[in-house]
Amino acid sequence: MISDILKPAVVRLISPTARGLLRIGLTPNSVTTIGALGVITTSLVAYPNGHLFGGTVVICCLALSDLFDGTMARLSQQGPSRWGGFLDSTIDRVTDSAIAMGLLIYLAQSNDPLSYVLLVSIVSGFLVSYIRAKAESLQIECKGGFAERTERLVILLTAIGFAGLGVEYILSIGVWALAVASVVTVLQRLRIVWKATS
Repeated sequence: MISDILKPAVVRLISPTARGLLRIGLTPNSVTTIGALGVITTSLVAYPNGHLFGGTVVICCLALSDLFDGTMARLSQQGPSRWGGFLDSTIDRVTDSAIAMGLLIYLAQSNDPLSYVLLVSIVSGFLVSYIRAKAESLQIECKGGFAERTERLVILLTAIGFAGLGVEYILSIGVWALAVASVVTVLQRLRIVWKATS
């Protein structure tokens, strides 16, 4: 939902920079990989050590690579490749998991029961992606739902960032909202597949 509204405007904004990256010899896949390594490292180092706000700022900046690689692929003469699309989708799952795992380690270190709610979010987030992939293997379009990847990421990073600034209860609110939104999205996608196969 959010990405469908904002992405076209952002792509127009970053296109000149994407052209510059192509001119200096970077490929969409290399930008994807560099950004992912940065997100993974930051998530697993900053969050467990309590650097919630700083870590979130760095992750948000690195996450822009997810927009740059797609724009670079479209601007390049070769266009988007099947491998590039597969790599991008796979790395999205890895980076999302690293962010959640970094926060999970942080919560577990203080025996915070919120870690159990976060686990529900992690599992249901994987199910959201799996249901779509499995449905598409059955030739069923299964996009949409209350909270796709972008919405889930915004909820989590916003909560972590504001928690790092000392806003009380925001982390609990964010993690609970993420868990509920993810479970609802799982149910919505299951309904889409059920209706398509009934």
